[in-house]
Amino acid sequence: MRKNLRYLILLLVLLFVAVNEALIKSRSTSWENPLWVRIYAVNGDGRNATEKYIDSLTRNSFAAVEKFVNSEARRHGVLIDAIDVEYNGRLQSGPPELPAEQSVLGNIWWSLRFRAWAAHRAWNSDQDEGDVELFVTYYDIETTHSLRHSVGLEGGLIGIINAFADKSYRGSNQVVIAHELMHTLGASDKYAMDSIPQYPQGYAEPYLKPLYPQRRAEIMGGRIPLSAQQAIMPRSLAEVVVGIQTAAEINWPIDR
Repeated sequence: MRKNLRYLILLLVLLFVAVNEALIKSRSTSWENPLWVRIYAVNGDGRNATEKYIDSLTRNSFAAVEKFVNSEARRHGVLIDAIDVEYNGRLQSGPPELPAEQSVLGNIWWSLRFRAWAAHRAWNSDQDEGDVELFVTYYDIETTHSLRHSVGLEGGLIGIINAFADKSYRGSNQVVIAHELMHTLGASDKYAMDSIPQYPQGYAEPYLKPLYPQRRAEIMGGRIPLSAQQAIMPRSLAEVVVGIQTAAEINWPIDR
């Protein structure tokens, strides 16, 4: 009986979240006003090098994300600036980590915890709350050589980005931030399990002749295809575009 009651409560919570997120998505992708995107930094490993890097961050460290999204939005027919990005500084503690082992129930439980954490943080903060809030967790490149998957929650308008604490990675960090921002607005991944972009939706120039090598990456494809089996990470958002399918998913008018 108690087990059935717990399942009922969970289903009611999920129903509430689903309805609320549908309303949020409709409002956030109307593009009648710019979305306020607020970025926070977290020291993910507690190292001094990471702390020093976070100390160097300013609003200008994320200006490329704002410039990229607004430029692509106008290219696809949005008549206003789509987003306004602000850096709201560091947080002493970050959001709950993703579960080590992926499962449907584990991911649902984590997403609810993440939402609760973000709501509690906003409630207790004196800072202006953003329409979209992104938490960038930095790691020292001397001890961390690969990063866990970043996540943007569609409808929740919150995301976790894992990033390297080194200025040589600033461009690629910005690509990941923009990718997860698009996820929060409803864009889907356009790459296969091996990280190779899917054709044609994951290609920046699907009609290029010859097709390879591509010159840029589609933001949700994530990489620049050099061949059908090989693709590389873009060095910065200057090598990235928002494709037609991604634009449609986030309700950009795509010149219609």
